[in-house]
Amino acid sequence: MEKENSNFKKADEFLQMFKRGEEFTKALLKDNEKLRYNIVQLEEQLQRAGNEERIKLFEERIAQLEQELSSYHERFREVEAENRDFALKYLEVEEENNNLANLYVASYQLHSTLDFSEVLRVVLEIVINLIGAREFTIFLIDEKTDNLLPVAAEGLETSSVPRVRIGQGTIGTVAREGESFFSENITEAKEVNLNEPIVCIPLKIKDHIIGVISIYTLLTQKAGFTNIDYELFNLLAGHAATAIYSSRLYTQSERKLTTLQSFLDLLKEKTVR
Repeated sequence: MEKENSNFKKADEFLQMFKRGEEFTKALLKDNEKLRYNIVQLEEQLQRAGNEERIKLFEERIAQLEQELSSYHERFREVEAENRDFALKYLEVEEENNNLANLYVASYQLHSTLDFSEVLRVVLEIVINLIGAREFTIFLIDEKTDNLLPVAAEGLETSSVPRVRIGQGTIGTVAREGESFFSENITEAKEVNLNEPIVCIPLKIKDHIIGVISIYTLLTQKAGFTNIDYELFNLLAGHAATAIYSSRLYTQSERKLTTLQSFLDLLKEKTVR
């Protein structure tokens, strides 16, 4: 009986030990589950931390790219502005080259003939095509009367233009002083005022003045004068003055030679008789 009680006691102790082992196992499993859960949370936190870090890097990279893009846009605008400036300068240079080429052709035409009427015709064409004048007159000085005589005109009859005394009015003052005159309101003149030209250019050979070009109105498409126009005025005045003066002397000498030749022929006829 005592032996059975001892065995029962041992079995009960074993059972209690087994229960404690079971409880300990359950506790281990529960702790293990908590540990696994903590590991998963930690992994998620690490993953989130990694994503946030990548997002931060992406945001910094995007900001850098946006800054570079803004810099490129600014540089593009600067280059675009430079291109516009270059285009305008190119057009200006091209226009100057065209004007200089036209002036060269005009100068060649002026000096290609010694016929006085032909030279005047060429001067008229130059003033129309290069300067853009619509109505104007070419005056030459008559040294005997000290007057400016109209020898050619465009847009009006030469005979309708009165002679001008040197020193009288704008035209006479330009002929005396040798300085060009430009009205402040060159585009407002719609009708011809023979006493008030909008532009008056002296025809000079060095310091010797032989006449003036008096412009009264401009062509409709001519809005005003540019820097190249003023250069053309100066160049034209010198070339036109030289061509007019040379052709005039040549024409006068030809007339004198013709008169002298006629006189000699007449003397020969009388001698033969």
